[in-house]
Amino acid sequence: MTIPTPIKLSVQTAVGATLSLLAAFPAPAQEEDSHPGAAVFAAHCATCHEGGDPRAVSVDALNAMTADTLRFALTAGLMQAQGQRLTEAEREDVIDYLAVPPVSGQWLTDNRCSESQRSIDLAPVSLANAGGDLQFSRNLSAEQSGLNKSDMADLELAWALGLPGIGGLRSTPVIAGGTLFYPAAATEQVLAIDTVSGCLKWAYDAGASLRSSMTLSDVLANGERLLYVTDERARLHAIDPLTGDAAWVIDGAVDEGVHTRLTGAPLFFEQRLYLPVSASGVQRGAEATHECCDGRGAVVAMDGLTGETVWTYYTMPLADYTGQRNAVGTRLRGPSGAPIWSSPSLDEKRRLLYVTTGENTSLPATDTSNAIIALDLDSGDVRWQFQAVANDVWNMACTGREYGPNCPSADDSIIKDWDFGSAATLVTLADGSERLVAGQKSGHLWALRPDDGSVVWQQRVGDGGALGGNHWGIAVDGERVFLPINDPHYASMTDDMVDAGVYAFDLDTGEPVWAFRARPDCANGRNLRVETCQQRYGFSALPLVVDGALVAGNIDGRLFVFDGENGDILFEFDSSQSFATVNNVEAHGGAFDSHTIAAGAGMVFVGSGYDRFRQQAGNVLLAFRPRR
Repeated sequence: MTIPTPIKLSVQTAVGATLSLLAAFPAPAQEEDSHPGAAVFAAHCATCHEGGDPRAVSVDALNAMTADTLRFALTAGLMQAQGQRLTEAEREDVIDYLAVPPVSGQWLTDNRCSESQRSIDLAPVSLANAGGDLQFSRNLSAEQSGLNKSDMADLELAWALGLPGIGGLRSTPVIAGGTLFYPAAATEQVLAIDTVSGCLKWAYDAGASLRSSMTLSDVLANGERLLYVTDERARLHAIDPLTGDAAWVIDGAVDEGVHTRLTGAPLFFEQRLYLPVSASGVQRGAEATHECCDGRGAVVAMDGLTGETVWTYYTMPLADYTGQRNAVGTRLRGPSGAPIWSSPSLDEKRRLLYVTTGENTSLPATDTSNAIIALDLDSGDVRWQFQAVANDVWNMACTGREYGPNCPSADDSIIKDWDFGSAATLVTLADGSERLVAGQKSGHLWALRPDDGSVVWQQRVGDGGALGGNHWGIAVDGERVFLPINDPHYASMTDDMVDAGVYAFDLDTGEPVWAFRARPDCANGRNLRVETCQQRYGFSALPLVVDGALVAGNIDGRLFVFDGENGDILFEFDSSQSFATVNNVEAHGGAFDSHTIAAGAGMVFVGSGYDRFRQQAGNVLLAFRPRR
């Protein structure tokens, strides 16, 4: 176990901190083609990163990474298989060519709260986890959020916080008292932010980019509480919310030598923490020489105070060699995949933990992929499982005009990439009946019986796909379920063929209630500010209900607030612009994606910018309040 020293907001420590980047959208460290790394990049990286693969990180995003981040990706992270093709000298050359230098932590000290503003009170808790409750409803009452539906129609920007050198934000914070505990992505910092002013009470240096949303424990056996968050190195951090000190940091990998990601936020209940694991091998599968594939999904139940493992559930056995080889002679492994990208949800009455899974990444296919699975809360045993779509084996070799050697044949797989990235939400209706609902990247919305996983009803919107369907989840208001759809506008399509938007369905019957079909907004200079505004205008981010108003973010940078009853637009804000920030860091908004929408303490908070999948980069945390 390694416990990094937390950064405290003093001049001595903050100046010495290793942060991610120098400016919001910097140029490469070296731009001349004479740099030796340019030739390495052209030979080994450009085909995917210059647009050949829509899921690969863009060159601009690579240029917004530090040398340490790139080195980790090429030696132990997602690009390890590709990095193994390079000599050590070639790796260092391409890293030097792309990376920007680290900077001091002066941006932290410059926005430090005054002595009188640094106190932290954890009561009341507005938002303890990404779901808003244990059922992951994403439904906040007026009392919980401090906001009424009428407030949501007339919001104003209270402050903007610039986060230097990053291109995307992805996490839901914890909000307690007057403090926002925010995982600030590639800055590698967890920030305790004053909700009223945007100043910083403390900062904790995680030593790696933050990945999951935050979770706050209940009162633990020692009388204290802890914050939990994961990083890109698959570590779970437990942090004292009052001081910003690390209680402990543990490795979340469940299989030795297997690249692991911890994407979904952990869930806390009855002194235990339930951590989802999203190891899959999906990106490494693109490399022809990678023995595809070896990752598998898991849930680790652990003691919330100590981090000690209580039980572990795996979505499949550990991958083994199948006896098969791909077209270039590389040995193949399987089964693999069925990662758990989403957060768990809880059923207290049945003592069940619900998890959702992604596709298989290598053959043979398993019945745990693209599934909703009910686990016994105390033992981790499977009570029931529902597989929405079978035989979906997909990895990054299955992209582009020609599939790579590690993509299975159409005879062996439907090759769809129809993950569940949405948590399963348990809802009790007015008549006492219950539904377990979840969205899928196929565009499906499923409503199951929580007793046995049988289907009550289903709906489908659009075509779905690797970048389509429902990505990060749904929200409910007790009567309706709200389904964001992200289907892209491909070159062969017209606007009327695209079902990107937000759709409301009756929770009892599944019947449609209202629909908002998104359309591109490229007027008034937005075509210059949002490069892909004509093609990317879907809804991917996890939405949020606040006292009956639905907050949803478009990947083109527009924030919407809808009336949950009828779909009327109550409020709209274009974040694809530059902002004056409270910490004087140059900042620009961009795509809304992942878990970036939150509310509490009488305010709405959104992180604007998401530089993956050719979407609009951004580096600003925006805080809205009812207009005064």
